[in-house]
Amino acid sequence: MSSTVTSSTRRRGLDHFEPEDVDPQVQRRLRGTLEQIDYTAFASNKALIGQALGHVDANQFQHMAVAAAQARAQWVAAAVAMTETSHTPAPEQITKLAQMRAAYQELVEAYEALRRMVERGYITFRPTSPPS
Repeated sequence: MSSTVTSSTRRRGLDHFEPEDVDPQVQRRLRGTLEQIDYTAFASNKALIGQALGHVDANQFQHMAVAAAQARAQWVAAAVAMTETSHTPAPEQITKLAQMRAAYQELVEAYEALRRMVERGYITFRPTSPPS
Protein backbone atom coordinates (compact mmCIF):
# COMPACT_ATOMS: atom_id res chain seq x y z
CA MET A 1 0.00 0.00 0.00
CA SER A 2 1.38 3.40 -0.84
CA SER A 3 1.29 6.22 1.64
CA THR A 4 2.74 9.67 1.68
CA VAL A 5 3.67 11.44 4.85
CA THR A 6 3.67 15.22 4.69
CA SER A 7 4.01 17.14 7.94
CA SER A 8 1.27 15.63 10.08
CA THR A 9 -0.98 14.48 7.22
CA ARG A 10 -0.91 10.92 5.94
CA ARG A 11 -2.54 10.09 2.63
CA ARG A 12 -3.07 6.51 1.52
CA GLY A 13 -3.83 5.00 -1.83
CA LEU A 14 -7.54 5.06 -2.52
CA ASP A 15 -7.73 1.41 -3.50
CA HIS A 16 -7.92 0.03 0.05
CA PHE A 17 -10.72 0.45 2.57
CA GLU A 18 -9.34 1.12 6.02
CA PRO A 19 -11.86 1.70 8.77
CA GLU A 20 -10.72 4.27 11.31
CA ASP A 21 -12.46 2.92 14.41
CA VAL A 22 -11.28 -0.71 14.51
CA ASP A 23 -10.08 -2.29 17.74
CA PRO A 24 -6.22 -2.41 17.86
CA GLN A 25 -6.30 -6.18 18.42
CA VAL A 26 -8.50 -6.63 15.34
CA GLN A 27 -6.12 -4.41 13.37
CA ARG A 28 -3.14 -6.57 14.42
CA ARG A 29 -4.94 -9.75 13.36
CA LEU A 30 -5.88 -8.15 10.05
CA ARG A 31 -2.27 -7.04 9.44
CA GLY A 32 -1.10 -10.59 10.22
CA THR A 33 -3.60 -12.03 7.77
CA LEU A 34 -2.57 -9.56 5.08
CA GLU A 35 1.10 -10.38 5.68
CA GLN A 36 0.30 -14.09 5.21
CA ILE A 37 -1.48 -13.26 1.94
CA ASP A 38 1.47 -11.17 0.77
CA TYR A 39 3.93 -13.91 1.72
CA THR A 40 1.87 -16.50 -0.17
CA ALA A 41 1.99 -14.32 -3.27
CA PHE A 42 5.75 -13.77 -2.81
CA ALA A 43 6.46 -17.49 -2.34
CA SER A 44 4.35 -18.40 -5.38
CA ASN A 45 6.07 -15.81 -7.55
CA LYS A 46 9.52 -16.83 -6.36
CA ALA A 47 8.87 -20.52 -7.00
CA LEU A 48 7.22 -20.19 -10.40
CA ILE A 49 9.26 -17.33 -11.83
CA GLY A 50 12.46 -18.76 -10.39
CA GLN A 51 11.68 -22.09 -12.05
CA ALA A 52 10.94 -20.43 -15.39
CA LEU A 53 13.90 -18.04 -15.45
CA GLY A 54 16.35 -19.23 -12.79
CA HIS A 55 18.68 -16.28 -12.85
CA VAL A 56 19.45 -13.30 -15.05
CA ASP A 57 22.62 -11.41 -15.72
CA ALA A 58 23.69 -8.02 -17.01
CA ASN A 59 23.92 -9.35 -20.58
CA GLN A 60 20.25 -10.32 -20.58
CA PHE A 61 19.29 -6.88 -19.29
CA GLN A 62 21.45 -5.28 -21.96
CA HIS A 63 19.84 -7.37 -24.72
CA MET A 64 16.37 -6.36 -23.56
CA ALA A 65 17.38 -2.70 -23.29
CA VAL A 66 18.90 -2.75 -26.79
CA ALA A 67 15.79 -4.43 -28.23
CA ALA A 68 13.55 -1.79 -26.62
CA ALA A 69 15.79 1.04 -27.84
CA GLN A 70 15.80 -0.36 -31.39
CA ALA A 71 12.02 -0.73 -31.36
CA ARG A 72 11.63 2.85 -30.11
CA ALA A 73 14.02 4.22 -32.73
CA GLN A 74 12.26 2.33 -35.53
CA TRP A 75 8.83 3.50 -34.35
CA VAL A 76 9.84 7.17 -34.15
CA ALA A 77 11.85 7.03 -37.39
CA ALA A 78 8.82 5.59 -39.17
CA ALA A 79 6.63 8.38 -37.78
CA VAL A 80 9.12 11.03 -38.88
CA ALA A 81 9.41 9.47 -42.35
CA MET A 82 5.67 9.27 -42.91
CA THR A 83 5.19 12.91 -41.92
CA GLU A 84 7.89 14.22 -44.27
CA THR A 85 5.28 14.65 -46.99
CA SER A 86 2.43 17.10 -46.81
CA HIS A 87 -0.06 14.24 -47.07
CA THR A 88 -1.84 12.67 -44.15
CA PRO A 89 -0.46 9.17 -43.53
CA ALA A 90 -2.59 6.39 -44.98
CA PRO A 91 -4.61 4.21 -42.59
CA GLU A 92 -2.31 1.24 -43.24
CA GLN A 93 0.69 3.41 -42.32
CA ILE A 94 -0.97 4.38 -39.06
CA THR A 95 -1.80 0.73 -38.36
CA LYS A 96 1.86 -0.22 -38.91
CA LEU A 97 2.96 2.66 -36.69
CA ALA A 98 0.61 1.48 -33.94
CA GLN A 99 2.07 -2.03 -34.20
CA MET A 100 5.59 -0.62 -33.90
CA ARG A 101 4.60 1.40 -30.82
CA ALA A 102 2.98 -1.68 -29.27
CA ALA A 103 6.20 -3.67 -29.85
CA TYR A 104 8.24 -0.95 -28.16
CA GLN A 105 5.83 -0.72 -25.22
CA GLU A 106 5.76 -4.50 -24.74
CA LEU A 107 9.55 -4.65 -24.64
CA VAL A 108 9.71 -1.81 -22.11
CA GLU A 109 7.08 -3.54 -19.93
CA ALA A 110 8.99 -6.84 -20.12
CA TYR A 111 12.22 -5.06 -19.13
CA GLU A 112 10.50 -3.38 -16.17
CA ALA A 113 8.90 -6.68 -15.14
CA LEU A 114 12.28 -8.42 -15.20
CA ARG A 115 13.79 -5.61 -13.12
CA ARG A 116 10.93 -5.90 -10.60
CA MET A 117 11.47 -9.66 -10.38
CA VAL A 118 15.10 -9.08 -9.39
CA GLU A 119 14.17 -6.26 -7.01
CA ARG A 120 11.58 -8.40 -5.24
CA GLY A 121 13.84 -11.42 -5.01
CA TYR A 122 11.85 -13.70 -7.32
CA ILE A 123 14.96 -14.41 -9.40
CA THR A 124 18.68 -14.07 -8.78
CA PHE A 125 20.80 -11.47 -10.54
CA ARG A 126 24.26 -12.70 -11.37
CA PRO A 127 26.62 -9.92 -12.38
CA THR A 128 28.78 -10.77 -15.35
CA SER A 129 32.46 -11.13 -14.61
CA PRO A 130 34.68 -8.45 -16.06
CA PRO A 131 36.96 -9.77 -18.81
CA SER A 132 40.38 -10.80 -17.48
